[in-house]
Amino acid sequence: MQYPTFTKEHKSLMSKHLSEDIFNKLNTLNTSSFFTLEQAINSGIKNPDSGIGVYAGDEESYKVFEDLFDPIIEEYHGFAKDDKHQSNLDANDLIAPNPDVKGKYIISTRIRVGRNLKNIPLGPAISDEQRLEVEKLVSKELSNFENDLSGTYYPLDGMSEKDKNTLIEDHFLFKTGDRFLESAGLNKDWPKGRGIYHNDEKTFLVWINEEDQLRIISMQNGGNIKEVFQRLCKAIQKLEENMSFSFNEHLGYITSCPTNLGTAMRASVHIKLPNLAQNMKEFEKITNKYYLQIRGIHGEHSQSEDGIFDISNKRRLGVTEVQCVQDMYDGVVALIKKEQEF
Repeated sequence: MQYPTFTKEHKSLMSKHLSEDIFNKLNTLNTSSFFTLEQAINSGIKNPDSGIGVYAGDEESYKVFEDLFDPIIEEYHGFAKDDKHQSNLDANDLIAPNPDVKGKYIISTRIRVGRNLKNIPLGPAISDEQRLEVEKLVSKELSNFENDLSGTYYPLDGMSEKDKNTLIEDHFLFKTGDRFLESAGLNKDWPKGRGIYHNDEKTFLVWINEEDQLRIISMQNGGNIKEVFQRLCKAIQKLEENMSFSFNEHLGYITSCPTNLGTAMRASVHIKLPNLAQNMKEFEKITNKYYLQIRGIHGEHSQSEDGIFDISNKRRLGVTEVQCVQDMYDGVVALIKKEQEF
């Protein structure tokens, strides 16, 4: 591969940090999964509007290609090469009484984490056989879940129209078509080896082999943020009884996209703030203070509707899971207070 030609349309951190010298140093290297620099940067080259523009094929990628990954991670997370990540999934440490008992502002709460199995390549480098093995292993573990976590697994391959329509109505179904993931090699052999598990109450969900091997999601209507976090922690603990997730003391939980490293967590609420919607300066002042991200009602790059926003933690690496959720909770409390002042 030759050094790529970057145009003025290329905005990613990859295009910013991949000098010709670094390219020449890394271009002939590969990991033990035979993952190469060319594969790592393909999505960012093919999609000039990428924000990050690079994906890891395995945990080893972050070491073999560290001359590229380290400056990207440092700029995005403010996390230096020698920093260490700490994890805390003890829900008892979270101080979060429901800030909206009457349900006037918070429509729903959702907390998710990404996880990948130790010693198995990440999505961009995984083989079709390995992906099927991950599905078999994880779906078997989920079939042992009991009580409020008990539910059903739906493989995408061969899914009935009835199940598909139900999952679409519940907004649970993930699908192919994302050009960033496609260029990173994450849609290979679709839909084999992919599936969705949800509990009977539809408050707990696991995506298997989407962007990460597991996306573990806890959610419910209203603002009982602590209850959502408790359910998530319980499920993770249960899964860890019989499987090991890829983790190291520098980068925390290993994910294919560098933005999700560390806690690999996104804690969010859908919240109605019509007054703040007209005062974005005040809105952003609060979200910046609590390290929060504002999205539209349909997620990233979407617009707000009826003053409803998706508010989530921005920090993921170098902070614990409890801190991520506490950031989100404290920010939401401040947003509600400010909304009431108008």
